[in-house]
Amino acid sequence: MEKGQQTSAAALLFLSLFLMTAGPAAAESPGLATEAQACLSCHARQGLMVTFENNEFIEAYIDAEKYKTSVHNSFSCSKCHPDFSAANHPQRKFRSKLQYQTKAALVCRRCHTDRQIKASSIHTTLLNEEKSGTPTICTNCHGSHAVMRIKSTGKHSTEEGYCMTCHGYPVIMAFRNGETLSGTINLSSLQASVHNKISCSDCHYGFSSDEHPKRNFATRRDYTLALSENCRRCHFDKYTKTMESIHYTMLSQGNLEAPVCIDCHGAHGISHISKERALIAKRCQRCHAGIYDIYAKSVHGSALFNEHNQDVPVCADCHTAHAIKDPRTLDYRERVPDMCSNCHANEAIVGKYGLSVTVVDSYLSDFHGVTLKFYKLQKDALNIPARPMAVCTDCHGTHNISSTVGPNATIVKANLVKRCQKCHAKAPTNFPDSWISHYKPSLTRAPLVFFIIMTYKIFIPVLVAGLVLQILLHIWRYVVDR
Repeated sequence: MEKGQQTSAAALLFLSLFLMTAGPAAAESPGLATEAQACLSCHARQGLMVTFENNEFIEAYIDAEKYKTSVHNSFSCSKCHPDFSAANHPQRKFRSKLQYQTKAALVCRRCHTDRQIKASSIHTTLLNEEKSGTPTICTNCHGSHAVMRIKSTGKHSTEEGYCMTCHGYPVIMAFRNGETLSGTINLSSLQASVHNKISCSDCHYGFSSDEHPKRNFATRRDYTLALSENCRRCHFDKYTKTMESIHYTMLSQGNLEAPVCIDCHGAHGISHISKERALIAKRCQRCHAGIYDIYAKSVHGSALFNEHNQDVPVCADCHTAHAIKDPRTLDYRERVPDMCSNCHANEAIVGKYGLSVTVVDSYLSDFHGVTLKFYKLQKDALNIPARPMAVCTDCHGTHNISSTVGPNATIVKANLVKRCQKCHAKAPTNFPDSWISHYKPSLTRAPLVFFIIMTYKIFIPVLVAGLVLQILLHIWRYVVDR
C-alpha cells in the first residue's frame, strides 16, 4: 500500500474509533451537516490547540452554537478546508501562526473575489498594503467560524451593530514599538455605559461603515492621549477645567503618564461616577497607590469601604474632579477650611452622626482662624510674605485622618503635640489639653469655661451700663450746678 493511502486509512480508522468512543462530545448537533458533525466530534472539545514550529499556537476549538448562527453555517467544513474531510486529515507544518493565517486567507478569495472586496474602502486599504508585503488576514476582522453578515438587518443594521461585527470578536491593534491593544468591545458593558445613547462615530470621529482610516501610532500611550482629545467635542467645559489642573501642567511639561480623560473615566464602559463613590478613589489608586492605602485606613476611607457609607468625602470632594490644584501650594492650604466646611458645616450630613456643625465657625473665631482670615484679606494689599497658617489638616491630618475618640485618641493627641511644637517649640505634652476643641462649652462639656463665659456675658453688660449711667449723672450734675 502506498504511503498516502496508509495515511488516509489510518486517519479514517482513527476517526471511526473516535466516533464510537467519544461519548457526549461526539453527539450530533442539530442543524449541522453530517461532515460538520464528524469534525466537531474532535473540534468541539475545549482546549484543542495547534502548535507551530516557532512555538506559537492557535485554538482549534469551535463553538458549535456560534457556528450554526454564522453566515457560513450551510457550508461543509471541506469547502473552506479543502484538504480535509472525514476520511482525510493530513498533517501539515507551518513555521508560524502568521504563515498559517496567510495561507488560510487565500481560501476566502475563492468565493470573495478582489473586485467584490474592493467595493469597501476598508478592503481597498488592506489590498494596497498587501502589495507592499503586508498580508491580509481576513479572520482578524471577520473571525473564522462564527462569521457574521456585515450588511444585514436587525441587531446589525445600526452603526453599533455594524462595528460589533468585527469588534465583537478578538481584534488586536498593534503599535510601532511592539505594544498591542485589544479592540474587542464588551457590548453589555457599552450598553450599561453613560454613553449608551450615542453612536460609535461620535467618539471615533472619522470612522463609519464607509470610512475606516488606518491610524499609525508609535505607542499605546500616544493612542490614548490622542483619543482623549475627542472628549472635548462634547465636554468642553470639563476639558477647559482640566487645562488648569496639576495633571495638565505635568502633561504639558512632558510627563506623558499624567492622567487624561480615558485614564479616569474609561473608554467604553464609562460608569456613573457620582453614584459609585468608592470607584472614584479606586480610579485615583492607579497613580496614587500609596496615598490610597493611607486613605483606606482613615476614618473616612474605613467608613466608605467597610461600611459603604456614601456621606464620607472621597478624592474628588477635596481635590475636585477636573480643576485639580497642586495641594503643596499655600493657596491650596488656605482653602482647606472651606473644603472641610462642605461636610462639617452641613447639618444634613454630620447631624446623622452626632458631630458638631460649628467646627468651622469655632475655628474661624479661634486664634488660628482669625489669623488666617486677616492674612487672606491683607496679604496682597500689604504685600505680606507668604507663611503657612495652621488649618484643619495640620491638626487632623490629610489622608490619614483618625477618630478623636476611642482607641486612637492617644495617637491623635501625640501627633497633635508634634504639630503644635513646630510653631510652639516649648509646648509640653499636655499643651493640646488647653484647647476645648470645636464644641461649645456647656454644663457637661468644659463647665468651668462655660461659667466664666456666662459671668462675662452678665458682668460686661452691667459694667457698660454702669459706666453709661455714671456719665449721664455727671452730665446732669454739671448742668444743674451751672
